[in-house]
Amino acid sequence: MKEKSIGIVKTEYFTFAGPPHELKLECGEKLGPITVAYETYGELNANKSNAILVLHALSGDAHAAGLHQADDKYPGWWDTIIGPGKAFDTDKYFVICSNILGGCKGTTGPSSINPKTNKPYALEFPIISIQDIVNCQRELVDHLGIDKLLSVAGGSMGGMQALFWLAKYPERLRSAIPIATALKHSSQQIAFDEVGRQAIMADANWKEGNYYGATPPAKGLAVARMIGHITYMSDQSMEDKFGREKKKEVRPFKFTADFEVEGYLKYRGDLFVKRFDANSYLYITKAMDNFNLLEGKTIQTLFKGIKAKLLVIAFKSDWLYPAYQSKEIVRASKLSGLEATYCEVDSTYGHDAFLLETKEETHLIKNFLKKVYGDIEKNGA
Repeated sequence: MKEKSIGIVKTEYFTFAGPPHELKLECGEKLGPITVAYETYGELNANKSNAILVLHALSGDAHAAGLHQADDKYPGWWDTIIGPGKAFDTDKYFVICSNILGGCKGTTGPSSINPKTNKPYALEFPIISIQDIVNCQRELVDHLGIDKLLSVAGGSMGGMQALFWLAKYPERLRSAIPIATALKHSSQQIAFDEVGRQAIMADANWKEGNYYGATPPAKGLAVARMIGHITYMSDQSMEDKFGREKKKEVRPFKFTADFEVEGYLKYRGDLFVKRFDANSYLYITKAMDNFNLLEGKTIQTLFKGIKAKLLVIAFKSDWLYPAYQSKEIVRASKLSGLEATYCEVDSTYGHDAFLLETKEETHLIKNFLKKVYGDIEKNGA
């Protein structure tokens, strides 16, 4: 176990929206019961003012930090900045992370059993949105007895959730930390997601989503992940990692993975299909593409009247969620009178930088949270 790890953690489950109180979704349909998988780190203080909700990206889950077992090969996906003395210091803060609605890691999604049919939902699962995802998180926060969060934080799709919390439920939080994200998807971002979805649906094993209990569309999902992984890296990070290096075992004139980068992408794709559901990939990417916080709003009024503080972080080499999109968030904040701090990190890692630039993020987040939490201790607000 790494030094300062949170240690052994356990995934917990919360179920709500049982009949006749199903959750009404943005699409107009109702869904319930809904089970949410979540983990917590640190201790909630007496006045419940130190809670931080961490929000995961497309392929993440509730396991953000620590280990499930002592011999686990890898810790949670953001273990580098969640734990004692880290950016989200669990000696000070109570950190919550839940698997999103539509996921496949314990929270209700298309692979879950539909109580009306006793079979997996598959494509009978309703279309979901970032709003629906956040509403499930709000139910969890209520279940934990927390009226107001110290902060919500996340990168990529997690950043979208943080922005939705800020815009729609500002009275429930004191600050937000959206990282490498956007107010809405661009046509290029939608295009990459659509190619991934088409790869899945073109797999003969997809069977209109009804593959549960049979051979899953592994090849299609692997290709979708390969496409995605290319967008997560930068030209320089790929050059530094692989260059034009060829694999040692090369068969001439055969369409095999001759270059190291080819083998790496295949490895990432094959690894992904072992832990993720293809239908969840379809539903979640569609939720991301449909997200548009500016819909029905102007950039001048988006955050009008909101008192929370904002820390926006972007990365110079991120071409999937380029810095101009983060600057648009800051512009909306300034025009609305919302206090916002913007930091653009000089990183070569591309979009993956939000998971890799530990040192810089720790410095920025620690100081930001210290100020937000300090204001509470000082003013009791």
